Amino acid sequence: MAITFPIIETERLQLRQFTNDDLENVYLGLSNPDVIKYYGVSFNSLEATKEQMTWFAELEKNETGIWWAICSKDGNTFYGAGGLNAIEKENKKAEIGFWLLPEHWGKGIMKEVMPLICKFGFENLGLHRIEGFVDAENSNCKNGLAKLDFEYEGTMVDCEIKNGKHVSVAIYAMLNKNSSSM
Repeated sequence: MAITFPIIETERLQLRQFTNDDLENVYLGLSNPDVIKYYGVSFNSLEATKEQMTWFAELEKNETGIWWAICSKDGNTFYGAGGLNAIEKENKKAEIGFWLLPEHWGKGIMKEVMPLICKFGFENLGLHRIEGFVDAENSNCKNGLAKLDFEYEGTMVDCEIKNGKHVSVAIYAMLNKNSSSM
């Protein structure tokens, strides 16, 4: 299963491969306290953010995931990022992730983008299951996944340490209703 990187478009959005020109926008997102409040990754400089850009490229190279830059259809406005990672070929599953710059919250972007990412995972990567792991206190993200037909499966209590305190993680999943169980 070699992952080929498509550009995916909607009427108003474009999902495309990251380029070096996206470094500053990724830094703006992953250094913003509102974005990283529940997110597991943050950076304090442009130089440090290069690590994230390398991670995006390594996902593709190692066939362990695929993440897109989410932009306006004309490519002039960067909104955020979303994709699949932690692909387990033998179990036909992956983890979904996403973030948006705060000025683009509440505009229906994720509602438009997430189904496309899931469709790509199911149809192009042969996935049976897509999982979302959400900080249990992140009610916006949990509500968003529920609206997108992700099923809540439970909460792992005090399973991670972030900023020196234990956090619980809610588990959501979507199954490919068109795939067989084997």
